[in-house]
Amino acid sequence: MIEPTTDNPQDEEIRLDDDASSIGDALCNSPKKHGAKRVLDVGTGTGIWALDYADDHPEATVLGVDLSPIQPGYVPPNCSFEVDDVEKEWTWSAPFDFIFIRAMIASFKSWPDMIAKAYDNLEPGGYLELHDNDLPLKCDDDTMTDEYKTLKWTKLLIEGATIMGRPMTVGRDFKKMLKDAGFVDVVEKKEKWPQTPWAKDPKHKGLGEWCKESALQAIEAISMALFTRVLDWSVPETTVFCAEVRNELKRVDVHAYYEVYSVYGRKPEKKPSHAPDTNSEQ
Repeated sequence: MIEPTTDNPQDEEIRLDDDASSIGDALCNSPKKHGAKRVLDVGTGTGIWALDYADDHPEATVLGVDLSPIQPGYVPPNCSFEVDDVEKEWTWSAPFDFIFIRAMIASFKSWPDMIAKAYDNLEPGGYLELHDNDLPLKCDDDTMTDEYKTLKWTKLLIEGATIMGRPMTVGRDFKKMLKDAGFVDVVEKKEKWPQTPWAKDPKHKGLGEWCKESALQAIEAISMALFTRVLDWSVPETTVFCAEVRNELKRVDVHAYYEVYSVYGRKPEKKPSHAPDTNSEQ
């Protein structure tokens, strides 16, 4: 259980990094944190992970792919970006030895299909690593009630995404999906990321600040289309609700958190082929 802080949140300033991965111990958890040669970052977004990995591993070639061309124009020589729909057929000519997929819940109609594509495009011995949070919000004490608007928000996101056929509650199933796809040596790591900076220790406090700021900046962009087009809310209703959630996110007396899953697995090596025994009796 994460211990809550007793500090006044105004007493200290927390540096907000561009990406939560910078708060953790490494850019990835699999053995491919070292030694990867050809890397694919699926759903690269702004490209921050691909750029960081390329900077840290100049010996690797890193490709980031996304539907939106929002990546920077200046990149390291070993990093490049493509605009593509990864739900369609993958047409890269050479296999990868590391594929990384992060923060893509509600992005795919079929996670098993996406994992199968990754498997088919990995060289034997290559690794697939998945990172994502799992909704709804959770709490280990009685500080979060059913009336908490931010809890309701996460439940509504699940409802809307489910109606669209793009599930959000998939992180808990990543381990089984990788095993079902044929991956071996599958490892799951589950963490609790505070929704706001209510935690006492610096790491979780920093994660909470990042989660809070991310939600404050993105809540309306995430919610508006889903609520108005799928859940039949009006624009004014959605705007007011998002404002209520933003106000709640400024509180640190509710000890809510996201469960965050990191799962990786290895594609088995090819079995050695055995030449026929020419000395056997005919």
